[in-house]
Amino acid sequence: MKIKIAFSSCPNDTFIFDFIVNKTKDFEVEYHIADIDVLNKSVENEEFDLIKISFNRFFEVIDKYQLLDSGSAMGDNCGPLLVSRRKIYPNEIIHCKIAIPGHNTTANLLLKIFFPDALNKKVYLFSDIEQAVLYDECDIGLIIHESRFTYHQKGLLKIADLGEMWETKFNCPIPLGGIAVKRSLDETLKTKLNLLMKTSVIRALQNPQQTYNFVKSNAYELDDEIIYNHIKLYVNDFTVQMGEKGRKSIITLYKEFCRLNNLNPKLEGEMFL
Repeated sequence: MKIKIAFSSCPNDTFIFDFIVNKTKDFEVEYHIADIDVLNKSVENEEFDLIKISFNRFFEVIDKYQLLDSGSAMGDNCGPLLVSRRKIYPNEIIHCKIAIPGHNTTANLLLKIFFPDALNKKVYLFSDIEQAVLYDECDIGLIIHESRFTYHQKGLLKIADLGEMWETKFNCPIPLGGIAVKRSLDETLKTKLNLLMKTSVIRALQNPQQTYNFVKSNAYELDDEIIYNHIKLYVNDFTVQMGEKGRKSIITLYKEFCRLNNLNPKLEGEMFL
């Protein structure tokens, strides 16, 4: 049976999808790799059976997709950062032009939660945000993925850690993105895909060296240490199985999403497969 999947080129995604793409015998797999902002936009047409998605975007298409129990990026001390060339105090952020990795990213949702009046934003490819700040195109950059490990090497300063702010306020892990499955698929198939995703994560953790070629061939930053640290940070126990603690953090974020958008929560109990 053929399945269509999509995920980003970031090391944590290629790491956990390596088994599904290159080793599973249970399905014929057609895969697509794209920036998270592109992935978020593609869910509207339900083109993919499985797709990596920002939780912010997932909340908008909750009637079309459900979350798998495995594959999520969440945890402690792994949230998006606000960086700049100069010291900027929190009360100055609302007056700054901010480079963001996409309006539908969880990073932007966190920015709205903690700095709701910071409205001057411009979307960049995540890998271009550091340069946008260095070239004074924007005052602040909202960085995600590998940029978390490289900004200080380029002379940028951390202005705020949105993940740390989340953990302090809500006392739960920071949920960033998950693997979504189409609601319209057969329930038996969805269960099989859920198990396949978990197997793929576990196989990668058990044999990380076997994922190396696939991970590095798609990575933006090629330094081995950056790749290793990226995977170590974003692939953890929550990636194997989000569990009750992970679900609670996602529901907490969903309620904040609804509050900011003046929406009533829907399908809250059915968002998880």
